[in-house]
Amino acid sequence: MEFWRRHKRKVYITLGVCGSGYLLFKSYDAWRRRIGDLKKQLADDKEEGELLKAQVRTHFENIQRTMDSIILPKVMDTLDKRLAENLDLTLLLDRLMQGKGQPNTLTANEKHELWDRLKCLSFTKLVSSLWSMTMLSLYLRVQVNILGRHLFINTARGLGISQLLDEAELIDKNDEEQFMDSAYYLSNYGLPALLANAEAATSEVLKGKQLKDYFNVSTLHDAIIQIMDTLMIMRSPHYWVGYLMPEDYSDRSRATKFDLLMGETRAVLLSAEFANIVDISLGAVVKRVLKDVSISCGENNLMSGIPLARVIPRIAHISDSLIGEDNRFRYIRITRSIPEVEQFFTLLYSSTPV
Repeated sequence: MEFWRRHKRKVYITLGVCGSGYLLFKSYDAWRRRIGDLKKQLADDKEEGELLKAQVRTHFENIQRTMDSIILPKVMDTLDKRLAENLDLTLLLDRLMQGKGQPNTLTANEKHELWDRLKCLSFTKLVSSLWSMTMLSLYLRVQVNILGRHLFINTARGLGISQLLDEAELIDKNDEEQFMDSAYYLSNYGLPALLANAEAATSEVLKGKQLKDYFNVSTLHDAIIQIMDTLMIMRSPHYWVGYLMPEDYSDRSRATKFDLLMGETRAVLLSAEFANIVDISLGAVVKRVLKDVSISCGENNLMSGIPLARVIPRIAHISDSLIGEDNRFRYIRITRSIPEVEQFFTLLYSSTPV
C-alpha cells in the first residue's frame, strides 16, 4: 500500500502515456491503411482512366479515318460534279477554238464577248473551286474534332471510368450521321449563291483588265487574293458561313443533339481564331495553285509576264481539274502541314464544349 501511495501517480502517467501511444499507433495504422487504400484506388482509377482515354482516342481516330477515306472523297466528288454542272467552260472554249480554226464563223464583237466571258468565268471557277475545296476540308475537320471532344468529355463526366466505350452511345448514331452529312450542304444548296457572288467579285476585280495586259505571278496572285477577299466580305463579313451550313432556326429549349452540334460548329466558324486559319489555309493553297499555273504557262514566261489571253486557258484548265480525284488531296495536304492549323485543331479537340 505504501508503494502504491508513493508511485500511483507515476503508474497513472505511465498507463496514460502507453494508452495514448497505443491509440496514436492504432490511429496512425488506420490512417496508413486508408492512405494505402486511397493510393491503390487512385492507381486503379488512373489505369482505368488511361484505358478509357485509349478507347476514346481509338474511336476518335476511327472517325478521322472514316472522314479521310469515305466522307471527304464523297463530299469532294459531289462538289466536283455540281461545279461542272453549274459552271461548264467547255462550250465557251469550244466556240473560241472553232472561231480560231474558222475565222469567218465569229465576228470581232462575238470573239471579244466570248473572251470576256471566259475571262470572268475561268477566274470565277478557279476561286470557287479553290475556296470550296479548302473550306470543306476545314469544315469536316471542325466536325470531327467536335465529335471527338464531346466523346471524351461526355464519357469522363457521365459514364464513369470503368464503363467501356462500346457499352454506351454518347451521341446517337442518327445525330452523328446527320451531323457529318451536313458537309453536303454546300454542294446541294449553298453552291449557286457562292458562284453568283464569286462571279460578281471577279467582275469587280477584273473590270478593265484587257486581254493584252501582261500578267505575271505577282499580279495573278494579287488578283486571285483580291477576288477571294471580296467574296469573303460580300453582303456581310460572315455571309460566307451560309454557303457551308443552313441558318440556325432551332429553339434552344427543344434543340436536338444534332442542333447543338451544328450550333457549336457555327460558333467555331464565326470565331476570330478560325478566320485566321482560313486566311492561312487559303493563302497556302493559292500559292500552290499559282505554282501549277506557272508551270503550265512556262515558269520563266510567267515570271516575266505574259498577256492575259494566254493565262486564261490555263486558268480554265486548272479550275476544271482542281477538285478532281488526282489533285484534291495534293492541295488539302498543304493545309495539314501548316503548324498553326494543326495547333488550332489540337486546341479545338481539347477545349470544353460550348
